[in-house]
Amino acid sequence: MRKLARQFRSSEDEKFSLPTFDDDRPMDINEQEELVRSLEKMHAQQSLQWRSVFAALLFCYSAFLLYSIYHQTLFPWELRYHAYFMEDVDSWMIITSEWLAVLACSMAIIGLFSNSKVHRKWIWYSWSLATVLAVFWVYYMLRMPKFRWDVIWLPFGPLCGAGLCLYVDHVLSESSEEVRKLRSYMYAFKAG
Repeated sequence: MRKLARQFRSSEDEKFSLPTFDDDRPMDINEQEELVRSLEKMHAQQSLQWRSVFAALLFCYSAFLLYSIYHQTLFPWELRYHAYFMEDVDSWMIITSEWLAVLACSMAIIGLFSNSKVHRKWIWYSWSLATVLAVFWVYYMLRMPKFRWDVIWLPFGPLCGAGLCLYVDHVLSESSEEVRKLRSYMYAFKAG
C-alpha cells in the first residue's frame, strides 16, 4: 500500500513540476524554428479570434442601426431615442446619419479583416466618419431643452467602435512584430 501511495504522490507531483531536462543546453536550429513556427501559428489564431470578436460586436451594432433605420422609415418618431429630436431634425437626416454610422462600422470591419498593407486606413476612415457623426449628434443633443443621457450612444457608438478597432489592430500588430523579432534573433547552434 505504501509503495502504491508513493507512486501515486510522485505521479501527482510530476504533473505540476517543471521539465527536468537540461535547460542550459542551447536550442538547435530545428528546435528554434519549431518554437517560432508554433508562436506564429498561435498568434495567427489569436489574432483572427480577437478580430472576429470585435467585428461581431460592430456587426451587431450595425444590425441594430439597420433596424432603427427601418423603423424610422416606416414609423417616423416612434422610437423614443428618435422622438427626442422630432422638433430639431428632419426624419431624412436621422436616417442618413444612421446609414453613415452603418458605413463607418462596415469600414472598421473591412479594416480589421483586410490583409493589405493599407488595412489601417479603412479603420482611420471609419474613425473620421464617426467623428463627424459624433459632432452632428452632440450638436443636436445640446440643443434639446434637457440633456438626455440615454441617447449618449448615438454620437459615441460608432466612434468607440472605430477607436476599439484601432486599438485592437495596434496591439495585434505590435505582437506580430514581436514574433517577427524573435525569428530574427534565431542563432546558429553548432554541437560539438
